[in-house]
Amino acid sequence: MYRVRFRTILDFVFPPQCGGCEGIGSGLCDTCLPRGARIERRLPTLTVSALGIYDGALRRAILALKSGRRDVAEAFAERLSARISSNAIAVPVPTTAARRRQRGFDGCELIARLAFGSRVSAGLVQVRGETQRGRGREARLTARQRFIWRGPPLNGARVALIDDVVTTGATLEECARTARCAGGVVTEAVVIATVP
Repeated sequence: MYRVRFRTILDFVFPPQCGGCEGIGSGLCDTCLPRGARIERRLPTLTVSALGIYDGALRRAILALKSGRRDVAEAFAERLSARISSNAIAVPVPTTAARRRQRGFDGCELIARLAFGSRVSAGLVQVRGETQRGRGREARLTARQRFIWRGPPLNGARVALIDDVVTTGATLEECARTARCAGGVVTEAVVIATVP
């Protein structure tokens, strides 16, 4: 109850702005990302569902998320909430510890928890801190052993990976391998955007 009141006061003093166009009203407006938008992409072992192409307003909104905008995370969570199988566990792809400290949260984990609630297992841990950002295609594809599983065993559970942007798919494929080694059945991933 107090949380709702606080949020109402906060929204009055600092109204939410769209991460894409900075319009007042919500973290992401329907103009910048129409509801129901969907792009499917195949990786070697995964089917990836994206809300859109990493460009323009969607790119600006993702960058707003990465700079700490929780209202944008809430808007992305709302749009992703119906994107995974109802019997799947959502597993967010973790960011580096340094980025988590810088932002105050892990964007993918926050989105997963807002969108899927108790159906989230944040068992993936990034143990090697290099980010994929700024790497060329070959360097992305050859990066290995960056993730381990520290959650409870998945014991045959269906798993859907949650990430912000898919470029080559190397990170998603590595996370899928790690979750499979923990006993998960991983065939799908949901992302905010895909790089064409």
